[in-house]
Amino acid sequence: MSTTELPVVAAVDGSSHSGDALEWAAREAVRRALPLMITHVRLLTRRTGQEAQQREAQELLARSVRRVDEIAPGLRPTTLAPLDFPSAALVSLSRDASLVVVGSRGLGGFRSLMLGSNSLATASMAKCPVVVVHGGQRDEDPEEAAADAFLDVVAGVAADESSEGVLEFAFETAAARPGARLRIVHGWTMFSSMLSGGPVFDREAAAGAAERSLAELTAGWRARYPQVEVMKEPVNGSAARTLVTASATAALTVIGRRKGGESLGLGLSPVAQTTLTHALGPVAVVPC
Repeated sequence: MSTTELPVVAAVDGSSHSGDALEWAAREAVRRALPLMITHVRLLTRRTGQEAQQREAQELLARSVRRVDEIAPGLRPTTLAPLDFPSAALVSLSRDASLVVVGSRGLGGFRSLMLGSNSLATASMAKCPVVVVHGGQRDEDPEEAAADAFLDVVAGVAADESSEGVLEFAFETAAARPGARLRIVHGWTMFSSMLSGGPVFDREAAAGAAERSLAELTAGWRARYPQVEVMKEPVNGSAARTLVTASATAALTVIGRRKGGESLGLGLSPVAQTTLTHALGPVAVVPC
C-alpha cells in the first residue's frame, strides 16, 4: 500500500465525541479518496471478560459501519478491535496511517476537562497527523454542518522551516475543499523578533519583517496550489488566542508538533497545547 493509500483511522468508543470524530473522518476519507479504518481499542482490564469486551466491540464497530454507510455510501470501511491501552494502540496504528481522528473526550473522561488524556497523548506522540474533533461546541444545524458551512482552513505557523509539514497538510486540506480559503496565522512579538535577529526596538520594522518572513515561507506552496486562496495573517501578540477564535468558524485548524520531543513532554508548544485544548472546532496536529 502506497503512502497515498494509507487509511484514515477513526477511533470510536461509543461516546458522542467519538461519533462526531467518526463522521468527520468518513467525510475526510471521501474528500482525500482514502480508505477508512474504524478502530475500537479494547482496554487491558480485569473488570470485564475478554469475550464480553469482544462482543461489545463488534457491536460498536457494526453500528459505526452502518453510520458510515449512511453518510458516505460506498466507502466500505474496515474495522479493528485491538487489546491495548487506547493511546498506545492509536500511536502504533499511526505508523501506517494517513491520518488518525479522535474525539476530544471519551466515555471515561471527566466532564470538566475540555480534552481527554487519550486524545492529548495520541496527538502528542502519533507518527502521522492527528485530528481532534471537538464535538458539541458549535451550535450549527447538523445538516448545515454536513454541507460544509465552514470552509476556511486555518494554519498556525512559525516563520522557519519547522512549519513545512503544517503548510503541506493545510494546503492539501484546503485543496480537497472546493472554495475553501487558507488562513495562515503567524504570531510575533518584539522578543521573538529579537531572537530571530530582526528589529528589536522598532515595532513597525518588526511587523514588516514578520510579514516578509511569512511571504517567503508560503511562496513555494502557493505556486504548487494555485487553486487555493491564501490569506496571510501576521499577528502581533497571542497566536493561540487568534487560532482559538478562528477555530469557531473553520473547517479545520492546523498546528504543528515537534518531532523527537515526545519522551520529554515537549511535543506540543504552549501555543499548540492552548489551541488544541480550547479550540471550538476540529484541530489537526502535524508532526514537524
